[in-house]
Amino acid sequence: MSRLGLWLPTWRYVLALLSIFVNSVAWAALPGPILVPTTEINNAHTAWIMTASALVLLMTLPGIALFYSGMVRKKSVINTMANTVVIAALVSIIWFAGGYSLAFTPGDSLIGGTSRFWFSGFEYLHTTKQITVSHIAPNIPETVFAMFQLTFAIITPALIVGAFVERMKFSSVIWFIALWTIFVYVPIAHWVWEPGGWLAQRGVLDFAGGTVVHINAGISGLICAWLVGPRQGYGHESFEPYNLGLTMLGTGLLWIGWFGFNAGSALAADGRAGLAMLVTHISAASGALTWMLGEWVLRRNPSLLGLCSGTIAGLVAITPAAGFVTPGSAVIIGAIAGLVCYWGATGLKRFIGVDDSLDVFGIHGIGGIVGALAVGVFANSNIAGMSGNIVSQIIASLAVLIYSGMVTAIILWFLDMAMGLRIDDVSEQTGLDITQHRERIHS
Repeated sequence: MSRLGLWLPTWRYVLALLSIFVNSVAWAALPGPILVPTTEINNAHTAWIMTASALVLLMTLPGIALFYSGMVRKKSVINTMANTVVIAALVSIIWFAGGYSLAFTPGDSLIGGTSRFWFSGFEYLHTTKQITVSHIAPNIPETVFAMFQLTFAIITPALIVGAFVERMKFSSVIWFIALWTIFVYVPIAHWVWEPGGWLAQRGVLDFAGGTVVHINAGISGLICAWLVGPRQGYGHESFEPYNLGLTMLGTGLLWIGWFGFNAGSALAADGRAGLAMLVTHISAASGALTWMLGEWVLRRNPSLLGLCSGTIAGLVAITPAAGFVTPGSAVIIGAIAGLVCYWGATGLKRFIGVDDSLDVFGIHGIGGIVGALAVGVFANSNIAGMSGNIVSQIIASLAVLIYSGMVTAIILWFLDMAMGLRIDDVSEQTGLDITQHRERIHS
């Protein structure tokens, strides 16, 4: 029995949410495509964003797949990888059908318009030498911009899986990710990254996804872990990771792919992209070292898993700040993230007593908050073009925490009532690889 039976919102809340969402779409403006001469396209910028898109997709496939699979038990490795692959495919179709349009076209402050449903309006007119561009990135084809943003939409729900691995039905994962992408990721992306979004209008700074990706995924993962309930034996049995070598390989792919994640968010091959790449690397190194030192002092033994986790913590925290801070600030941000996320994955996790299996909240949620607030403190006006505002950053962090957490809980409640979320006890003991996919790891 999942914990959802203890938390039963009424259908009125679900219907109210749907009504707000549908009405927002109806109110949204429907601008036509922006066609420009192909001579206005910057080929260098375009080539870099295409490369960055491939790097960010590399972070999910195979980065997240390997990173997570190495940490779960052998009997759930295939299921963990299957979750990652199906998310990449499913979110891509949702993005094509309407996700991109609702996130990144002008509408109102809550949601975008419908003009790019089914990717309509994307034009490449060879005869008249015209091409469609986005108002956000007018120097690259809109197809490239849409693809780049798709890779962010893919990796964000893929991160959530780490919180509930080894206990949720594969069919429920598919439905959860579909609904979560539409009702959580898409609106939040619009609020922060589309110039008309209400958080963007408040001057919130999020260069590459501290709020949209990491706080969002972190709080959703925590809610999932809490409402689905702990794994059998949690707190009493030792859950031996399958292969930390895979986790290390996944970490390396994430570290490399993160250059596309952060430097690509400059949407140009320019000085800001170069700065974002440098501070990303510096923060990752700083996070790895401070996590290692914290572990060394408290546990007397530095671990490979700790080094990998600290690296990810540093990468997460610099993400919202990458285009706005100096390398010196990046060292500080990474160092703070390494220590605070170590606490989040150990002391805080024990305190709240939730089986967040692979520390999605402890690293991504906490690291995202550290990074979002750090922007308000460390943003350099000479680099960013504006000063950071700690109040706006706090508002953005709280808004994402509250909205994402509440809507995630509603989606889970609905799915639990409709089809159930958790596999049965026997299947969990046997392992999801066999019971969900009829496959197993033989080595």
